[in-house]
Amino acid sequence: MKKAELIFIPTPGIGHLVSTLEFAKRLTDRDDRLLIKILSIKFPSTLYPFAESYTKSLTSSQPRIQLIDLPLVDPPPSDLLKSRVNYVSVYVENNIPNVKDTVTKIVQSSNSNSTSSRVVGLVLDFFCLSMIDVGRELNLPSYLFLTCNAGFLGLTLYLPNRHNQIGTEFTESDSELLIPGILNQVPPSVLPSAVLEKDGGYTAYIKLSQRLRDTKGIIVNTFKELEQYALDSFSDTPPVYAVGPVLDLKGQPNLSLDGAQRDNIMNWLDDQPPLSVVLLCFGSMGSFGVAQVKEMALGLERSGQRFLWCLRLSASMPSADDGLPEGFLERIKGKGMICSGWAPQVEFLAHKAIGGFVSHCGWNSILESLWHGVPIVTWPLYAEQQLNAFRMVRELGLAVEMRLDYRSGGDDLVLADEIERAVRRVMDDNEVRKKVKEMGEMARNAVMDGGSSFISIGQLIQDMIGRS
Repeated sequence: MKKAELIFIPTPGIGHLVSTLEFAKRLTDRDDRLLIKILSIKFPSTLYPFAESYTKSLTSSQPRIQLIDLPLVDPPPSDLLKSRVNYVSVYVENNIPNVKDTVTKIVQSSNSNSTSSRVVGLVLDFFCLSMIDVGRELNLPSYLFLTCNAGFLGLTLYLPNRHNQIGTEFTESDSELLIPGILNQVPPSVLPSAVLEKDGGYTAYIKLSQRLRDTKGIIVNTFKELEQYALDSFSDTPPVYAVGPVLDLKGQPNLSLDGAQRDNIMNWLDDQPPLSVVLLCFGSMGSFGVAQVKEMALGLERSGQRFLWCLRLSASMPSADDGLPEGFLERIKGKGMICSGWAPQVEFLAHKAIGGFVSHCGWNSILESLWHGVPIVTWPLYAEQQLNAFRMVRELGLAVEMRLDYRSGGDDLVLADEIERAVRRVMDDNEVRKKVKEMGEMARNAVMDGGSSFISIGQLIQDMIGRS
């Protein structure tokens, strides 16, 4: 039988690339008939640092995954940066001519060589759903690989219906929403920032959400045991495949973490008792200003807990010393560690000393914490993280609430006493810890032979390759 070829088109943010590239690897590991070409959209490195080097490092050792660099296109006008979602969506659309040209050449090459492979479909990121039209022109089905969860899918399926009735963005004064796939009524304050934006974010989300039903299938980085309610709620949609957790358990390359600093931290962790250290880590874009860093330091010190704090500095804070209270580093010596720059989060979470995790609630981070059985304290910052935090606390009971509706970039401060209380609670709450540990075991079972996600991936491959 001919090899079957899939063309992946991811968005180059690290949060999207991690699970997309791991999913590509999982497909090729599962079925040796599959070949994958990944079209790499070039973004300005200031927007997504490390994205290109991460993609190259992960694909270089995969003989059946080929990386194809697309030419750099002119960026949209800088005023569109008021809404990151809108900016990224327009930038992706500017790449359509290059994508069409590249996909056409791949298909023509496949058709002209009867013994090699046949292209069976496109696998698109949420922000790349405009590429469905490229597939249609070439008679190729498109599949969505959703790097978020099934609850977020419920929201995006709901958006076009609401837009047809109301026609405007959400406001925080709106009444709570009944969204199919989400068990609790949802306060507008925990919706993704983009759907509250007048500056293009809402329009971009509607445009993307309207394309969901044009896909041949929706692949979600979740597992049935975690989001059974949401997955059961999808009836009039393309087939939904829960294939997760899809994780990079080796961790991303630590391009800005000094090797000596890493060794120093790991040696310190080795000396701590099991489950005694709380990790604070906020993803690739999680940075804080001087006032907030001071509150964090005070809260951690007052909590009396051991901690490992991954501190990324904002532009307004050239040095950690600008935000840390006087004498803080001396007082916490032996009890706490500060990691500056890029942090090997997965490696830290896997360590036996880590007993709690103050997190921005990005979906990859949530799945990593569940996998390693580490309960989360919710401190969402951007994107759909507020909705993730809300569902983890209110619907799933798998996290400790500190904030559900915090958004980065505003004047809101999370105060030291809030941080102190939440850090103490996550280290003491044995009920949440037990639930997280049980869900972690279910996550591992889901991806094993015979598990729910293993079966779902098998069905997906069959549906993809079975197309003549």
